[in-house]
Amino acid sequence: MVQKSIESVPTVHVQGGSAIRRPLIVLAVCAVGVVAYLARDFLIPTAAAIVLALIMTPVAKKFERLRLPPTAAAGASVSLLALVVAGVLAVSAPALSAWAEQAPYLTYTLERKLEGLRKSLAFVKQVTDRVEQATQAQPAQANTERKPPETVVVREQSLLSELMSTTPAVLLQIGYAAVLSFMILAHRNDHKRQILRVPINFTTRVRIARVMRDINDRVGTYLFALVVIYSLVAVVSTIVLALLGFPNPILWGVLVGLASFVPFVGPPVAIGLVAFVALLTYDDWVHMLAAPAILAAIHFVESQLITPAFVSRRCALNTVAVFSGVAFLGWMWGAVGAIVAVPLLILISTVAAHLPSLRWLEVLLSEDRPVSDRLAVKPPLASVTPVQVRRRRVATK
Repeated sequence: MVQKSIESVPTVHVQGGSAIRRPLIVLAVCAVGVVAYLARDFLIPTAAAIVLALIMTPVAKKFERLRLPPTAAAGASVSLLALVVAGVLAVSAPALSAWAEQAPYLTYTLERKLEGLRKSLAFVKQVTDRVEQATQAQPAQANTERKPPETVVVREQSLLSELMSTTPAVLLQIGYAAVLSFMILAHRNDHKRQILRVPINFTTRVRIARVMRDINDRVGTYLFALVVIYSLVAVVSTIVLALLGFPNPILWGVLVGLASFVPFVGPPVAIGLVAFVALLTYDDWVHMLAAPAILAAIHFVESQLITPAFVSRRCALNTVAVFSGVAFLGWMWGAVGAIVAVPLLILISTVAAHLPSLRWLEVLLSEDRPVSDRLAVKPPLASVTPVQVRRRRVATK
């Protein structure tokens, strides 16, 4: 009886783990998302440090060509970036304080300029209320006594206390990101050699070397090119706003340049803020529309002509993937997440191009032609002999 009951139990044969693999992948992705959200205070400066290190890699290489050791080159690169950021903050801080002091006057100016629109909306609301009163029956008067309304007191935290509570954490994250980016720049060659010593198989070593080379080419060169282009956009925007007599042109020019790092969302938001300031500053429509119109033209030239001409097509990503990544990381990590979304997507696409198991992810992230289809035309590594190249070509046929 025991043998018959055992034989009657149905068995399910799993071939290659395909039945359990997909649920595990889904669970792993969900776990990564939860960890990324819960550990955002640690992961935001870490991701920012990695992106900064990739941006400053060409600068560190320039310093190394000037006979500087890697540590000194990394220190000079990070110090140069810190000086640029400090200069921007020194120029922008007086403008921000002036705007904070003029907040009541700006509010009064906005109310005065929107008085006509407010009267029109009030008239429309009055007409709507009369129509509703005419169509609805008058409610019966209730005999019950109405309770007096309860008073709710909301104690708001002052701005000074909020700054005192958030400033130490922000400074700690900035210091951590700066130190980590310095260490990545100073020891990047040692880290590459250590990573190449991990695999035993020669083919795996060649694949890892290609991954690191493509990351340096695609992500590092791409980010450095974008930094140069968006810096020029900030300079041109500052000059244009200064010629138009716009208040605090350096502040808004830098804002336009920084907003360009966030695709689809950043430039429209920056141009909208400039249009809002123009509405508060000027009284005629010509000056109100001149600044946002010229900034929109600058953004169109940069996004449609300059960036496609100087940035390689190998960095092109799917538009839906970029927009979704920016929206998701912006919701999860804030402004820093929206800025590092595109570099992280390029990094993931580059790694997936060399792994056959992640071929589907690379195809989904690519715009037209996956990067893995173009890897065959790249020159081989210096450590690979011509005989090994010919063997690999014969094996792929």
